[in-house]
Amino acid sequence: MTTSQTTRREFLKRSTTAGAAVLICGTSATSRVFGANDRLRIAVAGVNGRGSSHISGFLDQPNVEVAYLIDPDRTVLDQKLKALTQKVQGKYTPKGVTDVRQALEDKTLDALSIATPNHWHSLMTIWAAQAGKHVYVEKPLSHDIAEGRAAWEAQKKYKVVVQHGTQSRSSAATAGLHQAIHEGKFGKLKISYGYACKPRQGIGFKTPSAPPADLDWSLWRGPAVIEQFHGNLVHYNWHWFWVTGNGELNNQGTHQLDMAFWALDPKVTHPVRAMAIGGRFQWNDQAETPNTLFGIAQYPNGQYVFFNVRNVNFTGYEHQVENEYYFEDGGRIVRSQYYAKGSSTGEKVSVPPGKVTPGGNWGSFVAACRAGKPEMANGTAAEAHLSCTLGHVINNSYRLGQKVPFNAKAGRFGDNADAHEHFMKLHAIMRDGVGVPEDKAEYIVGPWLTFDPQTERFVGEFAAEANRLVKDPNRPGFEVPAPDKV
Repeated sequence: MTTSQTTRREFLKRSTTAGAAVLICGTSATSRVFGANDRLRIAVAGVNGRGSSHISGFLDQPNVEVAYLIDPDRTVLDQKLKALTQKVQGKYTPKGVTDVRQALEDKTLDALSIATPNHWHSLMTIWAAQAGKHVYVEKPLSHDIAEGRAAWEAQKKYKVVVQHGTQSRSSAATAGLHQAIHEGKFGKLKISYGYACKPRQGIGFKTPSAPPADLDWSLWRGPAVIEQFHGNLVHYNWHWFWVTGNGELNNQGTHQLDMAFWALDPKVTHPVRAMAIGGRFQWNDQAETPNTLFGIAQYPNGQYVFFNVRNVNFTGYEHQVENEYYFEDGGRIVRSQYYAKGSSTGEKVSVPPGKVTPGGNWGSFVAACRAGKPEMANGTAAEAHLSCTLGHVINNSYRLGQKVPFNAKAGRFGDNADAHEHFMKLHAIMRDGVGVPEDKAEYIVGPWLTFDPQTERFVGEFAAEANRLVKDPNRPGFEVPAPDKV
C-alpha cells in the first residue's frame, strides 16, 4: 500500500475529529443544545418491514420518543401510527407523514432512523445531517459507491452521529475476536470469508400497472429512476432489482461483509481488485440480481475477502449466515472453533471482550446522540462506507459479466488455488443439490476490476463501464449531491 493511500485508521480519525465539537441538535439556526436529561425525539422512516423493529427498539430506550412515522404508503402509515399511538398511551402524540422532509423541518426533532428501501438510504442520511439530525441508517448505508462517500462526508461536515444498522458492531464478543485477529493471536489473516446463504423463493412476474391508490409513487421512487410501477417492487422484492436494491450481497450479506472487512488489517480501506461469478438458478422470474454468487476482493496488503451467496432451496440445503477466517499458516476459525493446520479437531475460540459502546444497537445510538460523539456509534459512517463499497465493487463485476456454460471451468481465478477450492464447493452444491445441469445452464462471469482506493474510481481494463456504476442517475428533486457538495 502506498503512503498516498488513505488508511482505515485515517478514515476513522477524521470521523472522530468531526465529532469532537459540542453537540447541537438541529441546524445552527436552532441552537438547540441537547442535555442528558432531555427527551430524545426520533422519526422512523419506512415502517412496513424492518422499521417495525426500529420503532420497538427505540420505544424500549428510556426517555426516547418516537415522534414521527414516515412512509409513502398511507395504508401502512395509518396502521403503524394507530398501533404506536395506542402503545404510548397518551404520553405524547406521534405524527405520521409521507415525506421525510416534513419531519426534518421540525426543529425539536433530534434524530432520523431509516428503514426504507436501499435507494433512499444515503439521500435521507444526507438530508438529515444537513438538518442537524443524527441518523440510524439500515444496512447498506449506500446504494452505490459515490453516494456512500457523500453520506460519510455529510456526517463529517455536520458533526452528527451516523450509526449503521450492522448489529454485530454492538457485540463485545465480536469486537474482541477481531481485535485478537488484528493482534496476530491466530497468525496472519489470509482470507476473511462471509456467507449469506439463506433459503428464498422466486418472485414470479408482475406486469406493469398503476400504483396502489394509497401509495405516493413519486415519494416511494425518490432518487431512483423508475418509469413504471409493478407489484414486485412493493414492499419487499425491490431488493432483487438493481435500480432499488443490491441483491443478497448487500442485503443480508452487508452484515457478513462488514464482519469480513472488520477482520482485515486496520490499515486497509478499499480493495484494489475484485471479481464475481454467479447466476440466478432454479427460478425463472422477473428479478435481476443473482441468487448464487461467489465474490473475491483483494486488498493492497494481499489479504482477501471471499463471499458466498446461495439463495436457493432444496432438500438438504445448508443455511449459512456466518463468517470464517483463514490464516497463512493453514489455521482457520469456523463456527467459533479454531482448527490448527491439518487438524479436524477444533478448540473453542476464547478471547477477551472488545470495546463497544454498551446498550446494543439501539441503546448505543441513543448514548452517542446524548454524548454528542459520532465516534461512539457502533458502526460509524466511515466504517459503513468501507464495508458497503466492498459489496458494491463485487456486485459491479457481476453486472458487467458475460454468460459462459455452467461447468467447473467457469471460474477464472488465475493461480489462486484457495478461490478455486471454494468456488468448486459452491459449484458442487448447485450441480448436485439444486440440480443445475452441466453445460446446459449458464454462469455469469464478471471481469477482474481494478479499483483505486484513493479516488474511489475504477482504473485499467473495463474502467469506463465500471465507473458508470459508481453513481446512479437520480430523478429531479431527489438528486444525491456529490461528496464535495453536501
